[in-house]
Amino acid sequence: MKSTPHHRPRILLHDPTLRDGHHAVGHQLDADQLRAYANAANAARVPVVEVGHGNGLGASSLQIGRAALDDATMLATVREALTSSRMGVFMAPGWGTADDLAAAVHHGADVVRIAAHCTEADVTERHLGVVRDLGAEAQGVLLMSHMTDPGQLAEQCALMVKFGAQAVGIMDSAGHYLPADVDERVRAIVAAVDVPVIFHGHNNLGLAVANSLAAVDAGALVIDATARGFGAGAGNTQLEVLVAVLERRGFATDVGLREVLAAADVAADRLMKAPPSIDSIAVASGLAGVFSGFKRPVLETARTVGVDPIDLFFALGERQVVAGQEDLIGDVAQQLKAATQ
Repeated sequence: MKSTPHHRPRILLHDPTLRDGHHAVGHQLDADQLRAYANAANAARVPVVEVGHGNGLGASSLQIGRAALDDATMLATVREALTSSRMGVFMAPGWGTADDLAAAVHHGADVVRIAAHCTEADVTERHLGVVRDLGAEAQGVLLMSHMTDPGQLAEQCALMVKFGAQAVGIMDSAGHYLPADVDERVRAIVAAVDVPVIFHGHNNLGLAVANSLAAVDAGALVIDATARGFGAGAGNTQLEVLVAVLERRGFATDVGLREVLAAADVAADRLMKAPPSIDSIAVASGLAGVFSGFKRPVLETARTVGVDPIDLFFALGERQVVAGQEDLIGDVAQQLKAATQ
């Protein structure tokens, strides 16, 4: 029997505008920009506002981009603005360390996500334990989740729960999923764990909101979304649209619709030169299953080497490259160039 709106669970919206959005601007948001959006999101009663370098704590580097501000400054700035919303951070082992986690919690992080490639949840064990010991909420997320099957995603999520994760889920890092893909994966995870399930969508194929709704219908309780979809490549699930869609479907979010629309206007005015759009490169990235954050380096490398960026995306997809392997872009481009000569 179909549930009535009164029996539908509350959906917790997790807003990484000030973290994932950093990919769209080369990690160059300044303190005034962070403060302006954090104030607006707080006024909209957004439950969790995530902040940091696009790749997370400790990730600012020459390889993937130096942030305009250090982690401590970003966290302190946003923490001061959040009087009701909780503050979230993201860390991938290998970029961040236990010391980074301790510093983040010291600066007021309430929710800490530990990320791993979709088949490598074992690397999260130590850091999830550290987060629990620090007294913050520990969550585990699997990146590039389209690269494996629903059964393995469920097993990997169950492993993170065993390590102490209080919520677990998947990121559609490449914007590759169709709603049916999301439904199958989220249902498998929900059946395997007894903690809230997370879904994080990207909009390469124009389906981020639809995929997020599919995740909710499949039992996910934590959905990521950013103002105006601010994020890498084609952007993320659009927060203000998702709030409106969930309201129409009868799901409670406790987010103020008018206020979140106002927050989206602040984001458009203060954070971005233009809202994310689905251009040809974004579609190629989504179809190829390549991380959306590769857009800038792929375009630059393709132009320098003299190859078609769409061909380069598909070649990277065949090699199943993941975030952190940006150095391979040049090698693959040179191989493509050589193959055409």
